[in-house]
Amino acid sequence: MDGAQQPHPVVRAQFAAGPCPVRNHRISHYALAVSKKWGDAQRARLGVFIFFFLCGLVMGLWAAGLPSLNDRLDLGPARLGTVLLLISGGALVSMLAAGPLVDRWSSRAVCWFAGPFSAVVLLGPALAPNYAALTVLAVVFGLGLGVTEVAMNAHSVEVERRYARPIISAFHGTWSLGGAAGGAVTALVLRAGLDAQTLLVVAAVVVPFLYLPAARLLLPDPPGDTSASPAAGERRSATSLKWGLIALLGGAAFAGHLAEGAAIDWAALHARWVLGTDPALAPLAYTVFAVAMTTIRLLGDPIRARLGSVRTIQLAGLLATCGYILVLAAPLTGSLAVVCAWTGWALAGIGLATVVPVIFSAVGAAGGPVGRALALVTAFGYSGLLVGPAVLGYVAEASSLPIALIVPAVLAAVMALTGAPAILALDRVATPPEPVPVAARD
Repeated sequence: MDGAQQPHPVVRAQFAAGPCPVRNHRISHYALAVSKKWGDAQRARLGVFIFFFLCGLVMGLWAAGLPSLNDRLDLGPARLGTVLLLISGGALVSMLAAGPLVDRWSSRAVCWFAGPFSAVVLLGPALAPNYAALTVLAVVFGLGLGVTEVAMNAHSVEVERRYARPIISAFHGTWSLGGAAGGAVTALVLRAGLDAQTLLVVAAVVVPFLYLPAARLLLPDPPGDTSASPAAGERRSATSLKWGLIALLGGAAFAGHLAEGAAIDWAALHARWVLGTDPALAPLAYTVFAVAMTTIRLLGDPIRARLGSVRTIQLAGLLATCGYILVLAAPLTGSLAVVCAWTGWALAGIGLATVVPVIFSAVGAAGGPVGRALALVTAFGYSGLLVGPAVLGYVAEASSLPIALIVPAVLAAVMALTGAPAILALDRVATPPEPVPVAARD
């Protein structure tokens, strides 16, 4: 019998004590209720892992299939850039719309629809007959991605509240693994002589059915709306996120995502243009960053549990800033330039890996409905990832790439300066999670 089916320790202890009178009969009911809640949390955690992996897989398949799409429709850089911008625009719109939906219908209900929908709409870009159709279908694809991002992240903070310890970071690491799997599958398919378009169509048909069993594992909806009770109303009014807090959290998310986008789009180019690295080695600059970020996301929850959210985001800003300083200083180190830059990108990846999990967890710990707040914070962050690399390109064109990379170096520090006070403010009004006696242990 697997871990999710084992009797809860409270139940085992109660049964071991043998038959008792009425008092133990009441304990038995409590123990069974606790065991059910703990089993629900374990199953939901697995379901969220699957959601993040599948979402990353769809994104990885899409990104890896872009060259084939470009060749099929003869897009060129400008048209391809427009398509990517339309996807991002659709995602931003649906993120803002998804927040109220999550608060109204629950993250579980939205996940049931959003997950399969985000995979099905991959059919549109995959089968688009021309550029005009692609522009419309790209927006629809972005809508599916945005609502799924908000819904699964909202559910992840609900599961973390049930666990009463940090677990969100590993979800985001799993998203990265899904993206890597999508790229690897695409490479294998192309090496086998098959068509990337066919792979996208197959994925759009198969992946929605993979979401369904994962959705069944998610936390059940509450039996009824308790918002009308005085206690719930008092708690909700006390913990509702004000615009000032959302702005601080959104600013930290924007800064972190912009710094991440700078590494994604400019690390390899910095190695090639500034350091004069061999073309075959230049892409390793981004690889170092990505591996460091994914590793820390998979293993970072115990770190946050030990340090706390405030110290974690402060350390994240310090490491990311130091990483960018090393990258900027690399040309001055002579023969060690590449090693210095790679070390800097690794430090930046380590620091930026924990930013989103810390911010989302803080929103969830505040209690009350999280959909609207998470949607706004996610949209802030996504806009940083979207506009940041383009802005850096304009700065680099006007001056130089090293000058442009000063921007994410500064924003990495701003990320900690805005995130830490917001998290402290949220901690002061946070409501404790629903008690589950052994939720801190697997």
